[in-house]
This record gives sequence, structure tokens and C-alpha cells, in this order.
Amino acid sequence: MAPNSDWFEKDYYKALGVKADASDKDIKKAYRKLASQYHPDKNKGDAKSEERFKEISAAYDVVGDEAKRKEYDEVRRMGPMGRAFGGAGGFPGGGGNRGASRSFDVGDLSDLLGGIFGGAGGGASSNNRGRAGGPRKGSDLGANLTLSFADAVTGVTTSVHLTSDGACTTCFGSGAAPGTQPDNCHRCGGRGVLDDNQGMFSLSQPCDLCGGRGKIVINPCNTCSGSGLVRRPRQVKVRIPAGVKDGQKIRLAGKGAPGVNGGPKGDLVVELQVGKHDVFGRRGNDLTITVPITVLEAAEGADIKVPTLDGSAKTVRIPAGTPSGRTFRIKGAGVVTKKATGNLLVTVEVAVPTDLTAQQAEALADLSDPNVRDHLFK
Repeated sequence: MAPNSDWFEKDYYKALGVKADASDKDIKKAYRKLASQYHPDKNKGDAKSEERFKEISAAYDVVGDEAKRKEYDEVRRMGPMGRAFGGAGGFPGGGGNRGASRSFDVGDLSDLLGGIFGGAGGGASSNNRGRAGGPRKGSDLGANLTLSFADAVTGVTTSVHLTSDGACTTCFGSGAAPGTQPDNCHRCGGRGVLDDNQGMFSLSQPCDLCGGRGKIVINPCNTCSGSGLVRRPRQVKVRIPAGVKDGQKIRLAGKGAPGVNGGPKGDLVVELQVGKHDVFGRRGNDLTITVPITVLEAAEGADIKVPTLDGSAKTVRIPAGTPSGRTFRIKGAGVVTKKATGNLLVTVEVAVPTDLTAQQAEALADLSDPNVRDHLFK
């Protein structure tokens, strides 16, 4: 709904003889009384009465309608700024299609001002005011947790050790000495914010006396000196699911810093650091391992035992003529999560002997014979 240009100049409440905060019932009552007094049928030929009746009717048409009244109040609250954006002349500068309608929703301007000034602009809803003194969620805290390779793969329940602020156990977070209570701040009236009237709109800022809490501690608690908080070490139990990775973060709701003015606690964000394994590696949900085999095993083939992360062993069949670097897969022996199950990837490396006996050297010499080599590796 676009505001009429008259809205920026005429005081419809004054026209009806009521206050701006008058109830709908009082507005309707005032209109009926004035309409009966200045109705043209009762004042035939009286131009002033006719003009006054038109004025009364126009006023009631706006403030007697809930939606129109809300927009009218917004426009009046913004003053000249509202006229600059929403009046009949359109936006300042007047360029472009002069014949086109240039309606502007004052609610949009209210949202704009609220975003720029943190909800304290004159066009912003008055419900935004006083939030600084209301309950606020506590800050999020961060912690690091080092896991072994095996624990990251299988999952584990452990504890995070950290030092942080917690509610004082003497005053239970109020900051006031036992037997007393914090008083409302006399400067902000307990709202936690102060309004700074700038004419066209009003800005709000946290009260400098109470720090935005809306309360002042007259008799501070001896344990926390009135802050309501004490710094102490604590342990937080955390369940690490199977398959977590190095650098992954886990958020624990409600395990962070205490809230303000009765607000909820913040969260604890735990960043994981996963150690290396002496034998196994990892590619996504697959585990990897490199196993040495002899030249004879590679040439003739063999069944070899391969260790797994859980300590058991799996048998892998090595075909004859297997080259060094070939990878075999043991299905389902990798990382097991709720969403997927990985495999164990076994890469064989042919071990080349360095210290040979005379008999071994003779055997290798026989292999160097082209006729023998061609027969074996044809």
C-alpha cells in the first residue's frame, strides 16, 4: 500500500480530537460524534461545516482502518525522510518515468533502517527496543581434541578438558550476594538500552551504566565480585562417531559460555586432530596398507596373511606373476559408518633381497639365463 501525500502533512488524530495512542474504540466514538455534528444534512449551505466533515471522514478513513493506521504511524514517525521516499513526488531527483507510479512501502524502509542501525531506527518496530536488556545466548567456545588413528576410525566416547567461565555457585549467576537480588538499572529503567533522539529517527545503544544487562548489583557476591561468573576447569563428555577425519569439527549444543540475563548457553565447537598410524593409511572410507612379498611369491603366487585394524588377519590370494605395486581389495574391512562401509586396500611390494647366500646367488644366476627367464615369464 502506497502512502498518500497528505499523510506527511496532516495530523488525522488531531482532526478527530484524539491522541495518537487512542484505542480503536475511542477513535470510532470521536468520529461518530464529529460526523453527527458536522454532517451536511444538519448544516445545509454551511461551507465550513462541509469542509470539516470531509476532513473528519478523510481522517477516519485512515486511522479507523488497522492496516492504514499502521502505515500512517510509520510515515509520521519518519517525518521528512518518509516524504522523501514515499511522497507523491517520488524519489529525490525525480528522474526517469515521471508518469509512472512511484509507490514505496514504508515497511520496506523500516526494515532498511533497522538493518543499518541494529533495529533502532525510527522506522523500525518498537518491539526491537529493549532487546539488549533481554535474555541473550552465551558465546560459543572452541576446543581441540587429539584422537588416535584407531579411535577416529571406530569412534570413541571421551572428554574434552577446558577452562572457561561458568555460573557462580555462590550466587547462582545473579552476581548479588546471597540473600539479595540485583536492582533494575535506574538509568535505562531495566531495559538495558538508552534511546538517543536524532529528530527523524531514534537510535538505541546499550546502557553504559549496566552494560546492557538492565540490572545493577548493589551488594556484589564475594565469590565472583558481582559478575555472576567464575573461571574454572571443567570436563565435557563428547561422543566421537566412527569415521571422523582430521580437522573435522563437532558442535556440542549448550556446552559453551553461560547466557546473559537468563539466556541459553552457547555451544562448544570441538576441532579434531587425528594422529598417524604406523601401518595403516586412509583414503576416504577406505583403509590402506602396504605388504611386502618375496620374489618367489610374486612369481609363483601365494596366499598371504594381511593384518586389519581390529587386530585380526585376512587372507589374500596373490596370483602368479604379480608385479610390485599391485593393489588388492578386502571388501568391508575399512571404515564403517552409518552411511557407508569402506574397504581395505592391500598394495604388495616385491622385496628385493640384498644379502644373498651362495645358493641364492646361484639360483638368481640361473634366472638370468634368457632361456630360463623366457620360460618362467612367458
